[in-house]
Amino acid sequence: MAGITILGLGPANADLITRQAWQVLEMADEIYLRTEQHPAVISFPTSLRVKSFDDLYQQYDSFEQVYQQIVEQIIALGQRPEGVIYAVPGHPFIAETTGPEIVRQAKALEIPCSLVGGLSFLEPTFSALGLDPLPHTSLVDALTLVRGHHPPFPPDAPALIAQIYDRQIAAEVKITLMAAYPDEHPVQLVHGAGSAAEIVENLALYEIDRSSHIGLLTTLYLPPLAPATSMEAFQELVAHLRAPEGCPWDREQDHQTLRPNLLEEAYEVVDAIDKDDPAAMAEEFGDLLLQVVLHAQIASEYGEFTMADVINGIHTKLVRRHPHVFGDADIDEADAVIKNWERLKAAERKANGEEKKGLLDGVANALPALTQAQTYQKRVVRVGFDWPDIWGVMDKICEEIEEIRTAPNDAARASEVGDLLFAIVNLARWLKIDAESALRETNQRFHTRFAFIEQSAREQGRELSSMSLEEMEALWQAAKQK
Repeated sequence: MAGITILGLGPANADLITRQAWQVLEMADEIYLRTEQHPAVISFPTSLRVKSFDDLYQQYDSFEQVYQQIVEQIIALGQRPEGVIYAVPGHPFIAETTGPEIVRQAKALEIPCSLVGGLSFLEPTFSALGLDPLPHTSLVDALTLVRGHHPPFPPDAPALIAQIYDRQIAAEVKITLMAAYPDEHPVQLVHGAGSAAEIVENLALYEIDRSSHIGLLTTLYLPPLAPATSMEAFQELVAHLRAPEGCPWDREQDHQTLRPNLLEEAYEVVDAIDKDDPAAMAEEFGDLLLQVVLHAQIASEYGEFTMADVINGIHTKLVRRHPHVFGDADIDEADAVIKNWERLKAAERKANGEEKKGLLDGVANALPALTQAQTYQKRVVRVGFDWPDIWGVMDKICEEIEEIRTAPNDAARASEVGDLLFAIVNLARWLKIDAESALRETNQRFHTRFAFIEQSAREQGRELSSMSLEEMEALWQAAKQK
């Protein structure tokens, strides 16, 4: 039986080639190598004709194109009467793109395919580090990592990053990792694992692209951050709190009982943002995240949805609503993005059988009134329902003030005051001011100034109620100056 034989050459010199693989090499007349840049090649039997695909790395711009060409050629060679022997570094199914794809295509074409395993780079790498990869070391391809903007693995577990084959890749890997890890995070570079030239370097993360030893056999070991720094660990903590052996209070909660907590934590986040306090923001975002994870855990127990459903839903929605980023749409202005967003939402409503759902129906009733009003106004503007200029808004405010003055009764006055507030919110929108934030800032200023009046009264040994309006006004003006 000819067909395709895929052979693993091990991670280093010929001493690490398995006996089975060596027997294949001794019996073969010809072998194709993904790359001839491997320490064991020099020890091959002298009668073996060696051909490699190294020239493809110069012909194509990406590894994907190179691997596609290799797979196509091996499949074609495998259909010859004599078949083909194809060898790769390490093990054919570990950190090796071409091996699994050749097997998949050969199976579909009914080409006989056999696998001769080899020692992968993992065993000598962990031996060099003196570590056991269990229970959950992440195995990461550097070439995949550099295409992203954030590490795709939990930071409270270690990671092994393969294919750090030159300084440029090391620099790009470093930049991606620094989105989650400190610059000084201690790491280890393992060069030539399993060979006589094996080196283990202890470095800070920011230094890895300065190593003079980086080459084709370089791997980066990334120790974990502190425990409890991953989303997975936090979900486990919340699930533990809800478990029979957990907290009685947490076990009693449901979506309805936690509703006030969610609102309170959201407002505390806004307060921290208003104060521009990063430490408070970090803490309050944590409290808010707890509410999200608690609701997801409760929903999981009720069979409603899971955290994976939550994340997948928002991930899918963001990709779908950003065709100018993840698709072919050509949009480069913020206003055009918003208009396209609204068209996409309308299409989603239609696809979900919600054509009759109005433009404003998705705005939460629980929003603060000013925020709800401004959200309504922003949405209707997207379809052109707006004043032609700001002077129309100004005139509307004057009109509402006059209607308050002439209102015939309390109910009418309450309605007109509401109309005035709505018009003022519209003015804020025209001025690109968030009405809710503006009023909150005013409330805070009022609180600070009135506290000054109270403090001044205490320092004078007086009760506020004994002060005249003129005295309090003088202190108010002093507070404004202060």
